[in-house]
Amino acid sequence: MINWQFFLEILFPALQEGFLMTIKLVCWSIPIGLVVGIVIAVGRVYGNIIVSFFCKAYIVFFRGTPLLIQLFILYYGLPSLGIYLSPFVASVIGFILCSSAYHAEYIRGAIQSVKSGQILAAQALGMSKISAVLNIVLPQALRRAIPGCSNEIIYLIKYSSLAFMVTCIELTGAGKIVASRYFAYTEVFLVIGVIYLALVSLVSKLLNILEDRLAFPGWENKK
Repeated sequence: MINWQFFLEILFPALQEGFLMTIKLVCWSIPIGLVVGIVIAVGRVYGNIIVSFFCKAYIVFFRGTPLLIQLFILYYGLPSLGIYLSPFVASVIGFILCSSAYHAEYIRGAIQSVKSGQILAAQALGMSKISAVLNIVLPQALRRAIPGCSNEIIYLIKYSSLAFMVTCIELTGAGKIVASRYFAYTEVFLVIGVIYLALVSLVSKLLNILEDRLAFPGWENKK
């Protein structure tokens, strides 16, 4: 028999606070991570040898190491150097660093899919290389990178549950506390799973709408 009192009076209020924290985490991490990813991608493709090497090393490191390890370094490791971050700040920085590395690779591929002749044509018309990249290449590349970046946004929403490992009490963390206190693991995590499913489905739908509206006519196949 379903214990509605447990759900209504104990679980849902606790999950509400955790859900709000999850929303805060992703709302800070997604846009900043995307911007950093754009900068890294442009630096890798168009930067000089030093800039390109730094951007490539950045991508290799943050794609090649587990996100959980990165969070541990930020929250538990930096204090040994005299740098103290709150659980929320450490989580957001970790998510930004990791997601931006993946965004950078999606955007780099999209940039390289744009014909280089467009930059030469723009320069022939008197535009600088930087202006041509920002105004001609990058807008096309970002539209083509939407599917890949959308996947990374979805992953980030689910990976936000790792914030609990550095004591940031988000949705999963709030549920874990309740489940441990009342020994109701099945009920609690089923509810949390449904909440994540609903959130991811909603964001996926919005991203699909964005992708369709920004698609190049005749270039991508409509869903």
